[in-house]
Amino acid sequence: MSAGLSRRSMLQGAGGLVVSFALAPAARAQQAAPQPALPGSLEDAPFLDSWIRIDPKGAVTVFTGKAELGQGIATALQQIAAEELGLSFETPTIVTADTGRTPNEGYTAGSHSMQDSGTAIRNAAAQMREILLAEAARQMGIPADQLQLEAGNVVAPDGNRRSYGALAAGLSLHVQAQPESRLTDPAAFRVMGKPLPRIDIPAKVTGGEAYVQDLRLPGMLHGRIVRPPSYGARLAALDLGAAEALPGVVKVVRDGNFLAVVAEQEFQAVKAMRLLAAAAQWQEDSTLPDQARLPEALLALPAKDFPILERYGATPSTPGRTLEASYSRPYLLHGSIGPSCAVAQQEADGLLTVWTHTQGVYPDRKAIAEMLGRPIEQVRCIHVPGSGCYGHNGADDAAADAALLAAALPGRAVRVQWMREQEHAWEPFGPAMVAQARATLDQAGRIADWDYGVWSNTHSMRPGPAGSLLAARHLAKPFPVPAPRPLPQPEGGGDRNAIPLYTLPSARVVHHFLPDMPLRISALRSLGAQMNVFAIESFMDELALAAGADPVEFRLKHLDDPRARDVIAAAAEAFGWAQGAQGKPAAPGHGRGFAFARYKNLAAYCAVAVEVAVERETGQVRVPRIVAAVDTGQVVNPDGVRNQIEGAVLQSMSWTLYESVGFDQARITSVDWSTYPILRFDAVPDSVEVRIVDRPGAPFLGCGETGQGPASAALANGIADAAGQRLRDLPLTAARIKAAIGV
Repeated sequence: MSAGLSRRSMLQGAGGLVVSFALAPAARAQQAAPQPALPGSLEDAPFLDSWIRIDPKGAVTVFTGKAELGQGIATALQQIAAEELGLSFETPTIVTADTGRTPNEGYTAGSHSMQDSGTAIRNAAAQMREILLAEAARQMGIPADQLQLEAGNVVAPDGNRRSYGALAAGLSLHVQAQPESRLTDPAAFRVMGKPLPRIDIPAKVTGGEAYVQDLRLPGMLHGRIVRPPSYGARLAALDLGAAEALPGVVKVVRDGNFLAVVAEQEFQAVKAMRLLAAAAQWQEDSTLPDQARLPEALLALPAKDFPILERYGATPSTPGRTLEASYSRPYLLHGSIGPSCAVAQQEADGLLTVWTHTQGVYPDRKAIAEMLGRPIEQVRCIHVPGSGCYGHNGADDAAADAALLAAALPGRAVRVQWMREQEHAWEPFGPAMVAQARATLDQAGRIADWDYGVWSNTHSMRPGPAGSLLAARHLAKPFPVPAPRPLPQPEGGGDRNAIPLYTLPSARVVHHFLPDMPLRISALRSLGAQMNVFAIESFMDELALAAGADPVEFRLKHLDDPRARDVIAAAAEAFGWAQGAQGKPAAPGHGRGFAFARYKNLAAYCAVAVEVAVERETGQVRVPRIVAAVDTGQVVNPDGVRNQIEGAVLQSMSWTLYESVGFDQARITSVDWSTYPILRFDAVPDSVEVRIVDRPGAPFLGCGETGQGPASAALANGIADAAGQRLRDLPLTAARIKAAIGV
């Protein structure tokens, strides 16, 4: 029996509904006939007690393999379970990603939490409710349809009742979920659809233990890592004497190019780290591309071409006007406000526990176990939120650092905190990208032909494999970097959202996949969607201008999807964008921009309208007003949806106006907030309004990453409108805008 299973068995209450790992593949293999697909993540963890526990006293615990990253998912999932079980919102307790307790739902990524985990929990809770009702009906001799749910009780018309705990005590719900569930009618919702306060906020605003950075364990030691100065640098010489002699230093750990120090107190570790760094001599290479010519450098890399759309319609009888444009974005940081942190402890029984803000506790466990050369059952990863995330930042690497140091010092917890310059220099970046677009307008001003190509590295180098971990690459026996692979359509990676949702009679889209990775890269929020939507929606505005059409009207002319049209109409109406009107905002130097996309062409819909003010003398951009509309299917918590879209808009503004990783031929140079500027409070829009197009009863659609692309493109379109010049290379800095204006 695995360590995870044995620990899970300790959670079982006698006679209660228990949480257990779902041994789904073996169970399904024994079934004689194929079964219909189960909803959401139930397909991979099909037993009800993998998701819900009710103990004999009636305490309800909900389990999700997804991580709370600040997106409010824990609150929404708790609402879902409470709704379907007929409970108050406060009654259930939710447990997020933990390899010792929760189902394996892979990564918390791609705006899949509601679609996968939310759908699974809703169906599991609904089916558990029906089982409890059936058992109460059997015990009381009353038809189930005459019973009511009331605060964790099943109540008969005569007042006779059975508590959930009492019913659970006589049941075993280690039973497989069914494909169909009796879900609560949206018209009867009591908890879902309500803007309930998020459960993760109080600790964050009151100085509580909100983040892994806040975690303190008894007798905990503090570790700091000495990172190489650049990619591929090799530790040639080292004098340990000064660092080892410092008060409080417990151990200096060196394994190849991995160098770290552990001390009793945090500042002792920092001081020793600095001494070690000063004493270390490194051999470096100059291998990085020319940042000043980054788009050209990317286009010069060997590419593997994958056509992802080929649609050939009739050739227009009369040749139209053809436009071409090229767009680019630089490497981007996650920009986590709190540098990455993890805590690990090696127990006497061999179990290594790691507290980490990874987005995938199961893949991270696999990578750490491989790095340490131990069975996977001897590693447990528990998710604790981190101060800044949304992609593959330094979280997994910090977890690996802590695991190595804890393994070297059994019995005591070791906390590893990265320094700011380490976070900026060593986290995996969002890949730089180039897009080229060409389209022909017919005589009626419609797009007759579309050709689009995007050049990009992979957008995921996440663990599983140990070689995805920074520390594992620096060991004396290094683990190889996994071979980069494109992420497949329909979701895609660098080609995410490269296929327009618009109705185009003739269209071709090619993903030019770049296997070579000059800088360390991996997943950044929205993957390639932000860049592709920026390029496509900027080009749509350029085409609308060439056709003499209003940008909103031009988009609607090329859209058949009714939900897409509804979202565009909602944003335009809320903004006050009169279709067909050619006038700009009255104030000089002001413009407006519009953009739209459906994230991955299968998740939430989002349209964004912005008002932009450009100061011509300096090129500085101010954004007085933003209006966004979103259709994310059935809404669980409208405030949570607004939080997500507001956050997406502000993050995208920062990417669009300011952010760019700096480097020379050898080293990353943007290692602090002065060399890597981000959006500041004084640049936040005066107003950000989010309109929700609710779809009661519709499937959940992930919305966490739907706003980045439209916000970026709308801002670029607004700047072009205000400045009278089109800029196509991100970031759209004040210096670039001023140069384009030529003042």
